[in-house]
Order: sequence, then C-alpha cells, then structure tokens
Amino acid sequence: MLELDAAVRQNRSVQRVDHRPWPIPARGWVLGHTLEEALIAHWRVPVDAVRAHVPAGLDVETYDGSAWVGIVPFRVSALRARGLLPVPRLSRFLQLNVRTFVSAGGERPGIWFFSLDASSRVAVEAARRGYELPFFHARMSATRSDDWIEYECARMSEPGRVFSGRYRPNGAVSPATPGSLEWFLVERYCLYAADRRGCLRRAEIHHEPWPLQPAEAEIGLTSIAPLELHGDPICHYSRRQDVVVWPLEPLS
Repeated sequence: MLELDAAVRQNRSVQRVDHRPWPIPARGWVLGHTLEEALIAHWRVPVDAVRAHVPAGLDVETYDGSAWVGIVPFRVSALRARGLLPVPRLSRFLQLNVRTFVSAGGERPGIWFFSLDASSRVAVEAARRGYELPFFHARMSATRSDDWIEYECARMSEPGRVFSGRYRPNGAVSPATPGSLEWFLVERYCLYAADRRGCLRRAEIHHEPWPLQPAEAEIGLTSIAPLELHGDPICHYSRRQDVVVWPLEPLS
C-alpha cells in the first residue's frame, strides 16, 4: 500500500509547477522514485578543486564565491517506469549520491553526479545503461539507534571509497526561500551526464519544493567523494520526496 501511495504522489507531483524556474517538458516523464529519510550534507569547496572533476562543456555553479559538494544518503522506494507499479523487492534499496552543481552556458542550473552508489546491483546496471550515470554497487546499511539514522556505504569495486556517519532531524519542516543557499543546494530540476564518447546530455527532473528540516550529523568518513572535504558541512534532512525524471537528451 505504501508503494502504491508513492506512485500516486509521483503522478500528482507534476500538477504543481509554480515553483519551477522553467516549464516541465511537453513529453511525458519516464521514471519515478521516492527518496526517504535523506541527509543532505554540503561542503564549501574551492571552485578550482571542483572544476578538475567536471567536463569542460559545463559551468561550475557557485554560491557566496564557492563551489559546493554534496553527499546525500537515503533510501529509494517505489522506483518504477511510468505507467507501471513498483516491483516488490526491486523498487526499494539504499542509495548515496555525491554531487555538485553546474549549468550549460549559464542556463538550466542542475546537478552533476560524481558518483551514485546503490545496494541494488539491478538498479546500478539499469541506471548505467539508461542514464549514463556513474553508478556503483556498494555494501550499504541504514539502521536506527534511538532517533539517529546510522548509515554506512562501502563501494565494492573500490575498497577505499566509503562513507560513514549518523544523522537526525533537528527542527521544523520549512521549504527553502528562493535565492537562499538552501534553495541553491536543493531546488534543482535537471541533471547532466556524459556518454561513453564524452558527449554531454541532460535529463529534466521534477519534484515539489523540498520539505527540509535542519539536521544534526556526525560524519566520520567521506572518502566516497573524489576530492577532500574539510570542515563541518551544512546539513538538512528530508523525510520524503517524490521525483519524476525525463529521458536523457543531447545538449544542443
């Protein structure tokens, strides 16, 4: 029943578009999924350090003079193709994304993923083929201890790439204010990827405004990221977010 409720919410999400910076595509979306109990942790990073890991055809976006790198662990639920119901045991798994923020020629600010780790080998292979994204299979766990979520991720193919930490919400739910740092970090409506030939592509995404809460986090290991992260991150928590995704298209 919960998976069915999520599928209904995904369908309905495209009815609310007033918060978007540009219209949704005329064609229909193809993939829906729901993010649960997400930590959204971001570190301020020098632009040059990020630039070395982003294709030359994309612009690194900055806020307050810095680039930003995020680590986002969560649980995926209700993963499905449009028009289909989630498949039991295949539609629910753990995932951790490492990302920064880019645009193409100053237009359509979106997300560049350094990596995406998932506990489902099936999801990894499907996402690599369908979206040209750097997905990896990982050993992952998310367990509750009192009101904390203790999260571990260790990439199978690269033993040194790990994340370890725990987190919990610590405040009231509040959407981001347009123009704020929080808005810059979470209100993103496309992703960028590069195919095997290095050609850049973009996929439109849609979600309602993120229901954010301040978060308290104790993070031990962040070598899952391709560059060193220093200092305490800015942390938010979101209990649930429904997302729909359109197909990849070549950049003009």
